Amino acid sequence: MSFTTRPTLRGTFGMVSSTHWLASQSAMRILELGGNAFDAGAAAGFVLHVVEPHLNGPGGEVPAIIATAADPTPRVLSGQGVAPAGATIEHYRSLGLTLVPGSGPLAATVPGAVDAWLLLLRDHGTLPLSVVLEPAIEYARNGHPLVPRIADTIATVQQLFEEHWPTSAALWLDGGRPVTGRFRNEAYAATLEKLVAAAVGPDREAQIEQARKTWREGFVAEAIDKFSRIPHRDSSGADHAGLITGDDMAAFEASWEDAATYDWNGYTVAKTGPWGQGPGLLQSLAVLAELGDVDLDTAEGVHTTVEVMKLSYADREAWYGDGADVPLDTLLSPAYAAERAKLIGADASLELRPGSPGGRTPKLPSIAAGNETGDATTGEPTVSPVGETRGDTCHVDVVDRWGNMISATPSGGWLQSSPTIPELGFCLGSRAQMFWLEEGLPASLAPGKRPRTTLTPTLVLRHGEPVMACGSPGGDQQDQWQLLFLLRHLGAGLDLQEAIDAPAWHTTGFPSSFYPRTSEPGGLVVETRVGRAVVDELARRGHVVTESDPWSLGRLCAVRKEADGVLAAAANPRGMQGYAVGR
Repeated sequence: MSFTTRPTLRGTFGMVSSTHWLASQSAMRILELGGNAFDAGAAAGFVLHVVEPHLNGPGGEVPAIIATAADPTPRVLSGQGVAPAGATIEHYRSLGLTLVPGSGPLAATVPGAVDAWLLLLRDHGTLPLSVVLEPAIEYARNGHPLVPRIADTIATVQQLFEEHWPTSAALWLDGGRPVTGRFRNEAYAATLEKLVAAAVGPDREAQIEQARKTWREGFVAEAIDKFSRIPHRDSSGADHAGLITGDDMAAFEASWEDAATYDWNGYTVAKTGPWGQGPGLLQSLAVLAELGDVDLDTAEGVHTTVEVMKLSYADREAWYGDGADVPLDTLLSPAYAAERAKLIGADASLELRPGSPGGRTPKLPSIAAGNETGDATTGEPTVSPVGETRGDTCHVDVVDRWGNMISATPSGGWLQSSPTIPELGFCLGSRAQMFWLEEGLPASLAPGKRPRTTLTPTLVLRHGEPVMACGSPGGDQQDQWQLLFLLRHLGAGLDLQEAIDAPAWHTTGFPSSFYPRTSEPGGLVVETRVGRAVVDELARRGHVVTESDPWSLGRLCAVRKEADGVLAAAANPRGMQGYAVGR
């Protein structure tokens, strides 16, 4: 067995992998108390709001995919909030905007994460809400050690906080410096405690439903409604008020829906529908199935996966969106995959090449000019070209001894995305930046519509039974890094940790989902561990290569149920936060 940065964990009781050790251990505690994977996943989700506030928050969103011991059919939990009723293209255009800002109240969709976690608990959990929320309340009320990256993130937006977002400065600055050490967010602790106090009723389900109602219609909705009306500076350089109202909060509910699936190499890979980018991973697998095996340790293998990804992401731009007429069956068909595979040549393509499924004509956005240098507050600032991580998303996977399984990717509501609502202890998200302010596109802005999110959890089945949950933070890179992991683990047979540890790469040759929506034709970022000869050959083929630090790309988590019933887990060493636990 080759060297790995840490072992693949194995046991029979339960396994958790997440992007922060406190979330992983909190989920494991819930399993030890007799809870199932869904209780544990929700507990981890609420802890992640507390301990990774630069990566996600209660004002953000979470898509998840689950399978239960009673029903192995993969189901998608949509905790992606929608555009508020006042969010029309006309409104943004009337403000002189050509893009939705990447930060500030005007960039917010209705918060979806908390309602989604509560819906998961209501429908599939087993423990009382007070037990599930206890770890998050404890860390928020009594404090937790901040990871250094939080202070680094705050430092990038300190001037913004001091000059324009005073409520954020009050929470995240101490004596004119970013907070460090043991940190308490007592306002958010009080928010969670009020939800627990509101959870009354004749049974557990009714209690959780009452907590959901309190979140959507009570003190949280009232505070958001009031705060959204206050203009704040955003990434456009101007001050704008937000659009979310109490009515928007009351109208939104998380929901369950069918997963998009593709059969590959004896497995069924399940993703969200094309309101997210997840089916792009399925399209990549379909094209690779036409091309045959690729050796990821060679320049040819890197080149091939990158060119396949470019084609999938081009189709994402032309066809994916909430409520759009997405020809997904055709996009995943062998005939279409074979047609796309013919486009891959020996040299790097510098074009965005969407296909024409069923003879339909693709329509791409005309990229508006934006802030070419970016903004520390905007988007999902995952990794700089040299691999520095400034912010990101979270992920958690859980499998329990009964065979319940969940893959969830919480994100949004970053401390740097919007000013803090002081009485709640958190801020709103900025996912609306993924809408286009152009009519007639699949991802055009419209009230009540979900943005075409980058959040993309994965569940894998074999012979109809769930065997693996995995995922990664990383914005537009999430499915690119997951593709490499699946090819190595399910294709080449590498162990979980081996597949996670292996060198990674991704392309930037398509419009970013984040403000200012730029693209880099031919852009390819690689970890230097791929080797000098590989890098040189990729450059010779026309790729615009950026060499990243050797351990900088990818944030994968994974849990697995093996053929003999043994449970396994692994976590990414990059960033030095992710951990797997289990027994």
